[in-house]
Amino acid sequence: MEALEQLDLSENNLIGKIPDSLFMPKNLRIVYLYKNKLSGEIPQVVKALNLDVIDLSENNLTGTIPDDFGKLGNLTGLALFFNQLSGKIPDSIGRLPKLINLRLFNNNFSGSLPPEFGRYSMLEEFQVSTNKLTGQLPEHLCDNGKLLGVVAFENQLNGGLPKSLGNCSSLELVKIYKNKFSGNIPNGLWTSSNLTMLMLSDNSFTGELPGRLARNLARLEMNNNRFSGKIPQGMSSSTNLLVLKASNNLFNGTIPRDLSRLTILLLDRNQLSGSLPSDINSWKSLNTLNLSQNAISGQIPEELGSLPSLTELDLSENQLSGLIPSKLGLLKPTSLNLSSNHLTGSIPTEFENDAYAYSFLNNPGLCANRPSRYLNLENCSSRHQKSSKTSYKLIAWIIGLVVAVLLGLFISFFVIRNYKQGKHGLHLTWKLVSFQKLNFTELDILSGLTANNLIGSGGSGQVYHVVVNHSSDSVAVKKIWNNRKLEKKLEKEFLAEVKILSSIRHANIVKLLCCISNDNSKLLVYKYLDNRSLDQWLHRKSRATTFSSSINHVVLDWPKRMHIAVGAAQGLSYMHHDCSPPIVHRDVKSSNILLDLDFNAQIADFGLAKILIKEGELATMSAVAGSFGYIAPEYARTTKINEKIDVYSFGVILLELTTGRKANDGDEHTSLAEWALRHIQDGKPIGDALDEEVKESCHLNEMCHVFKLGLYCTSTQASTRPSMKEVLKVLLQCSQPVRNGEKNVIIEMFFPS
Repeated sequence: MEALEQLDLSENNLIGKIPDSLFMPKNLRIVYLYKNKLSGEIPQVVKALNLDVIDLSENNLTGTIPDDFGKLGNLTGLALFFNQLSGKIPDSIGRLPKLINLRLFNNNFSGSLPPEFGRYSMLEEFQVSTNKLTGQLPEHLCDNGKLLGVVAFENQLNGGLPKSLGNCSSLELVKIYKNKFSGNIPNGLWTSSNLTMLMLSDNSFTGELPGRLARNLARLEMNNNRFSGKIPQGMSSSTNLLVLKASNNLFNGTIPRDLSRLTILLLDRNQLSGSLPSDINSWKSLNTLNLSQNAISGQIPEELGSLPSLTELDLSENQLSGLIPSKLGLLKPTSLNLSSNHLTGSIPTEFENDAYAYSFLNNPGLCANRPSRYLNLENCSSRHQKSSKTSYKLIAWIIGLVVAVLLGLFISFFVIRNYKQGKHGLHLTWKLVSFQKLNFTELDILSGLTANNLIGSGGSGQVYHVVVNHSSDSVAVKKIWNNRKLEKKLEKEFLAEVKILSSIRHANIVKLLCCISNDNSKLLVYKYLDNRSLDQWLHRKSRATTFSSSINHVVLDWPKRMHIAVGAAQGLSYMHHDCSPPIVHRDVKSSNILLDLDFNAQIADFGLAKILIKEGELATMSAVAGSFGYIAPEYARTTKINEKIDVYSFGVILLELTTGRKANDGDEHTSLAEWALRHIQDGKPIGDALDEEVKESCHLNEMCHVFKLGLYCTSTQASTRPSMKEVLKVLLQCSQPVRNGEKNVIIEMFFPS
């Protein structure tokens, strides 16, 4: 053992304590014990003074860092992250002359940091996040000009930032959010030439933004501080800034105009004024915009409706006035809030459903042409009637009489014409193509397409609940949007949906009963499922439900969620592996998983589905379809598709089922998939991520398996994702009890113990 120079036992599931003799061989230079299940303390006595790298990360080690580590004059790398180490970091570690990489994050270290870190060595990586550290950051971190990153978030560090960071041109990332820092940011840090990420949120920083930012800066997060002054116009014109989060500060002035590269802009809870820029239509990449709780005035520019990627819009609690542009209805946002303004007129018809029940509150001047139960707006027609009661009653009465006569003649003309049409060929006007045995006619369906029966809007149409034949039988009717600009696109969409659905017979895929069409309208008639969609059960707290309030008293427990996951997986597996050619849905999401009275899942909405030309062959679509939070990264980037994009989306649904979070609810990490991955990378227990509403000890193991499966499915590399057939096997077997001590082969393959 004396001649031993390198010890690599990493990733071996080793258990127990580290032998006290580990650091005794005098020629030992490298120790790799990372990714095991080692426990106990690190051996305190070190005789191997030539050690170059020590990596004991991702174990269950406790205790403190040995003082003898401070004697290792040749040590270049020390990695102890993802353990349960505690105590103070020895000051002698900060004086090591050759230390380059220090990774101590996700432990329980406390006390102040050694003040001489970076003073005597070419320090490049300094990662001490998620501990209980206090005091200030060391002043000398970048003395030797090699520092690449400062990662110290989620501690209790205070004071100002070291001035030396303002002269550190090598810096690429600074992540120091969730501390107690204060004071101004060193001027040079804002413009550091290689800086790509600056995350300062949840501190007490003050000062103003400079006129320009680092040219390579892609992400700037500064929420919940005390920054003030104006946000410079054109601040991003010479940068690659993609994300700007500056919520809850003291910024004033107007909104910058040149933000064309941004994907996320959060400026809520500031003191901004002026109007929304009219050239906002240049912000083509924007998917999240929050300007709430400011003093923004003027009208909502219609150009806002032309942003192709915008899915979350919050302009609430401002001083906006005028009409809501009808073009805004083209957005189809997953989250919309225009409440507490001075808006007037009717809301766009696309928003006249209960999904937007809280989007328009406290705007006394707003009304709806078809107000629903939960959309608490006055009927526009009744408002018009009230406003017409002026002192010119006589004139109004005469005009009304004339209008009534003309209207009567007009209606009579159409009644007579329609009667003739019905007599001579009504069935030639409407074409019904049935795929099942029907107990209704097209007239039963058409008479039910009323505002009272509207239950929601999909990606390309409105959905109605229609009772047929005056019986208890009911159907869901999807009416395709009739926007003339989209006529050719929607015609293809309609034909694709009919072609696919009419050929499918599977218990977990929604049953298409018939289609009805004429020159102006196209209707798809499905079997109605009483329990509606999965998202309305999972996320009922976050928005008003559109069906019986009894749902608020029923918890979607874990066995039901597991049953739903299996059913949906069976449907997708059938589409991918049992259809010829295979079918890619392209818009798998929880709102497209419908539930019957027994919570059997059925996959719906094939408006975006396409049939692959050949099995395994990639197809390229002209535009990215799908919904925010569910879109596979390679699909958003290249628009090339195969079955793995559905696997990614289904993985997000598994994460929704296990965590109770929405697909776009990833806190600072944008999406649920990113949040879940970060949760694991930070070494946090899976149990902490699970939905408290259904988490019980008897289901914990199964929920953890499904959570992990969701992570596998949402891998950023499509080639590493399982197929839906493999996903289904895991779901079917992960809840099965082990018999006679045998191991579940499928579970072991995915989740080795």
